[in-house]
Amino acid sequence: MGNPLNSHNQLTYSQKESTTSAFRFSNSEESVLRPPPDPNGPKNMAVFHSNFLVIGSGVAGLTCALKAADYGTVNLVTKKEEFESNTNYAQGGIAAVLDPLDCFNSHVEDTLKAGAGLCHEDTVRVAVENGPKVIDELNKWGTSFTHDHGSESLELGREGGHSHRRIVHAKDLTGREVERALLEQLHRHEKTRIFRHAMAIDLIVSETPEPRCWGCIVWDDTWDELHFFTAGVTILATGGLGQIYLHTTNPSIAAGDGVAMAYRQGVPVANMEFIQFHPTAFFWPGERPFLISEAVRGEGGILRTSDGEAFMEDHHELKDLAPRDIVARAVDAEMKKRGDPNVLLDVRHIPQQEFARRFPNITQHCRDHHLDLSRDMIPVVPAAHYSCGGILTGLWGETALKGLFAAGEVACTGLHGANRLASNSILEAVVFGERSVEFARREGLHQESHPDNIINSVRVQPKRDLEKVRISHCRDELRRLMWDYVGIVRSEDRLKRARERLTTLRQEVTDYIEAGYTRGDLFDLRNMVEVSELVVACALTRKESRGLHYILEYPNTDDEHWKKDTIVKRDQREAPLLPGTAR
Repeated sequence: MGNPLNSHNQLTYSQKESTTSAFRFSNSEESVLRPPPDPNGPKNMAVFHSNFLVIGSGVAGLTCALKAADYGTVNLVTKKEEFESNTNYAQGGIAAVLDPLDCFNSHVEDTLKAGAGLCHEDTVRVAVENGPKVIDELNKWGTSFTHDHGSESLELGREGGHSHRRIVHAKDLTGREVERALLEQLHRHEKTRIFRHAMAIDLIVSETPEPRCWGCIVWDDTWDELHFFTAGVTILATGGLGQIYLHTTNPSIAAGDGVAMAYRQGVPVANMEFIQFHPTAFFWPGERPFLISEAVRGEGGILRTSDGEAFMEDHHELKDLAPRDIVARAVDAEMKKRGDPNVLLDVRHIPQQEFARRFPNITQHCRDHHLDLSRDMIPVVPAAHYSCGGILTGLWGETALKGLFAAGEVACTGLHGANRLASNSILEAVVFGERSVEFARREGLHQESHPDNIINSVRVQPKRDLEKVRISHCRDELRRLMWDYVGIVRSEDRLKRARERLTTLRQEVTDYIEAGYTRGDLFDLRNMVEVSELVVACALTRKESRGLHYILEYPNTDDEHWKKDTIVKRDQREAPLLPGTAR
């Protein structure tokens, strides 16, 4: 095959070559569509080559792609549209030490305290000390942050767990604004291609002379095709796994894809039991939860029961500014005690003009639901929001598999420990996304070419007649199971029952794939089941309550035995599972 890295986006078929793309991809204003294939004909797998392959288009993926484009060709694969990610829904902001009265040590201490003893201090210091640089770079890339009135200084907010005002924000749409700026910069690079509606299925791994990642197999959701994407460096930036829960602030694509793919190849994952439930998601029957930023409580919002009683002072000394895990459990407890479907967030005492200026998106959402925030309180419930665990990485985003890196929520860098401090997530994504690219460049991994025999000509004759109701039924069962049995407060009995049911679901999904059925939602479900099993396995392993993990049988924290990461590794790596290929 020769060195494929000399030719960017070279597309080869086993029967013929084509100069058109098998995907809808975008660069600047370009959009190319391949004519629909013959639905009755055999499938030939196309091959796309680049120096770097980035999977995911949130802030971590976009940062990686933007930095990598300075050193080589980049293919970025994203599951839906390029702007659909957890980043796009992030309201709060980015934590960075910019106030003269603040300091790095204070931010470090706040992070360590929130992380309940499991943060890696070296990781925390790397992230915190790079905070000002991140803000400066995002400014240079065109991010429009909110400034103080009539001043060139950035407006700094405060959120739960922070001892100072250090939250840089773009009103209450920070994630969307950061993503807009990064995409605008990325579209200017001729060496990058963004492939939309493309779902990564399995990693491509060689066995000798050592296990080595060379890219991944991708499902083209537009034309229902499988293809190879090869690269010297593969960076997983697939985001979170919130869709395994019935109520989540995450978008529909957050199915834990990166964690599942890495785990199948024997890459260690860690701390999957620590699922952060955002304590204040807007509650409206029949609607998907809408995030009410923690910054609302930072600006003075007060949580109340349905009869108007403020309750956080009964749960923590910091009251409404307590860490998220404390607040989420308090809300959950008050709802269960009273049998209420939600609690209330009171902002009536905050000057409404100032509130609308600081939180225009939240204000408009409330108005759309006929809420007058000068008189009405906001109905809120907890919702699955962020995974503090993920693929175990080092200080440079490197994983145990050569050529494979992870950045953003999919990674377990050690920054968050047992509970993420508010607004540390975008900071982490930018810092370790950039460091992943730097490590790969320094080691020359992006210039290495894969063995000639890593990709064989593969024909797949997919079956598409699987009833959608089978997949939707399994998905609904999974999400309800995880919400009811593996939620904010857990018990060993519920966890064990969840494990048994997940085993049955996994076998059903595997049977469908081995029978040759090819559907994007089926691949999605496969990953959701596998990461759910990992969450349950880690939760059953940890015999204590710490941070986001609260289990009734072990209500106390046990530093003597459990002040350590929960690390899970598959004993044997899986070969990529192509439809119709039984193991």
